[in-house]
Amino acid sequence: SAEHVLQQTLWFFSKFQSSFRFAARLIRGVLEYKALVDTRALPVEFTRGQLAGTPQCMEQYYRLFTSYRYPGLKTDTLNVHMNAASSAPEHMIVACKNQFFVLDVVANSKQLSETEILSQLEKITKMSENAEERLPPFGILTSDGRTEWAQARDALTKDQTNRDSLALIESCTCVVCLDEPSGLEPSDTNRALLMLHGGGRDKNGANRWYDKSMQFVVGMDGICGVVCEHSPFEGIVLVQCSEFLMKYITGSPSKTVKPSTFRELPPPRRLLWKCNPNIQGNLSASGDRLQRLVNNLDMDVFKFKVYGKEFIKKQKMSPDAFIQVALQLAFYKCSGRLVPTYESASIRRFQEGRVDNIRSATAEALAFVKSMTDERVTYTDSEKMKRLRDAINAQTNYTIAAITGMAIDNHLLGLLRVAKDLNMEKPEIFCDETYLASNQFILSTSQVPTTVEMFCCYGPVVANGYGACYNPQSDHIVFCVSSFWENTETSSVVFVKALNEGLLEIRDLCNRSGAAATKPAGSSQGAGQPHKSGK
Repeated sequence: SAEHVLQQTLWFFSKFQSSFRFAARLIRGVLEYKALVDTRALPVEFTRGQLAGTPQCMEQYYRLFTSYRYPGLKTDTLNVHMNAASSAPEHMIVACKNQFFVLDVVANSKQLSETEILSQLEKITKMSENAEERLPPFGILTSDGRTEWAQARDALTKDQTNRDSLALIESCTCVVCLDEPSGLEPSDTNRALLMLHGGGRDKNGANRWYDKSMQFVVGMDGICGVVCEHSPFEGIVLVQCSEFLMKYITGSPSKTVKPSTFRELPPPRRLLWKCNPNIQGNLSASGDRLQRLVNNLDMDVFKFKVYGKEFIKKQKMSPDAFIQVALQLAFYKCSGRLVPTYESASIRRFQEGRVDNIRSATAEALAFVKSMTDERVTYTDSEKMKRLRDAINAQTNYTIAAITGMAIDNHLLGLLRVAKDLNMEKPEIFCDETYLASNQFILSTSQVPTTVEMFCCYGPVVANGYGACYNPQSDHIVFCVSSFWENTETSSVVFVKALNEGLLEIRDLCNRSGAAATKPAGSSQGAGQPHKSGK
């Protein structure tokens, strides 16, 4: 894939004594969590929501700290070292001021304590400030298109010094990015952007190594989060790990580690790189392309505070299906049509299952959004309500089909791959313009619920599309809407305005219908006035 595959979760701390103390506690938490993963001690999860109570495959967790995505000229390779509990001493990579350092987390067969980690992080910061030893920002290469990075990596590996540095990064547990203050207002939207791309080459955009599955970002200004490379696992796995870490960081210090544990350790090693004019050109071109991407991403993090899951459940509707129908209404308000929509559906009830696709742009959703927006035809509230319930039922039924392995996307993709593996001529269906159009997901959505204050976001998957990630809570819903500034058809702020409007209109419809249902028969005349869509 030539796409930038970025997704992240977000945290915020108010000067946790210091950002280094926070980072040291975070690293200890990662080691504790990794021990649970390595010993297969994580409790098996069970499905929630639709068809709750089925055990889920835990395989994705075992890839959190053992995966690396190698760039390739034609296709990338995901490398997973499953014998993670091997004899090789564990290390993390710490990025600071665009320099990379090896942090050994074990010394003399004993893991470092929080105090020891803190001391090592302080040494890293001192080393990174030494201007004479400063090297070019090699991390920026990993932000580029995958083919460009594959070519640059080939050039790098001609030198033994670079091969050694790459080998240490590729075998690390995770990357910890100590970011410089961004100078931006810490709004949710800015925090989301800073996690996704670091603010570009002049801020923290090169203080990353995007091939590594897990990058923990700790900003000196308190803006923190996780950037994940999505191919080894789904968002919910990232969230479960992040929630464990949040509870660990904010909880009381572990009883097992005596605060007095402190050894004088050798300083962390700086990764060295050999550069030539050719590689210098790659660094410059990658920086330019990252900057274009940064300037193009239109992100809007929107907290809808009027209601959340509780109100929706009172209507006897599935919160996820309700929100999906609201997203369809928002899109229809913006562009007067529905488009191929992707909603990820977990299929972890099957061994090694990942996701299939719920196609939310149903005929029933179209009928409902038309009844809410058509100013030429007057629909009564009871007609609109019937269409809303039909749309939500259609969405719920598709969801149940998808999570039980009965959706169509994986099946068709499997057939396409089999045809390719057998060197067959591409079957006709896969050349059909309807099939091709149906896979351009102009609306790419997913529900990523959390139990602590955080949210996820990602970019659109097509040039004229939207990314819409949402986190429903009992009394509010957080939406992260993204699009590209360069595209004239899309605007995140316009979409958010339509979404807000639509959610209020659906609430009013439900409330009026509920009130009409409780009135004595005959007194609900006039309830069929069309509700102004506010367009």
